[in-house]
Amino acid sequence: MAIKKFEDILVWQKAQDFSVRIYQQFNASKDFAFRDQITRASVSISNNIAEGFERKTNADFSRFLYFSLGSNSEVRSMLYLAEELELIAGVNSKELIEASNEISRMLYGLINSMKTKS
Repeated sequence: MAIKKFEDILVWQKAQDFSVRIYQQFNASKDFAFRDQITRASVSISNNIAEGFERKTNADFSRFLYFSLGSNSEVRSMLYLAEELELIAGVNSKELIEASNEISRMLYGLINSMKTKS
């Protein structure tokens, strides 16, 4: 059965949950520039999935999935930096990095599944 709306895409759901976790983790951070950058990048992950899906072509959807991967990598890179700057505890950082890695694997899987259908 084909997916009819982006809300049904599992990786979109995981990206939404991930963004909520990022917001919660950095909500009290006094480093406003860092907080703004990491939260905006986290939101971009699910937004690019949604926008690409609505474009209605596999080529456009795939392109936006790559944008999503880029945003996810940006968040993951910032998580490593946040740990070094002591903006986040190591255990929290590791959990969020693993969640980010899972999203990357899912995005690559979705991209690859679209390639085999073309």
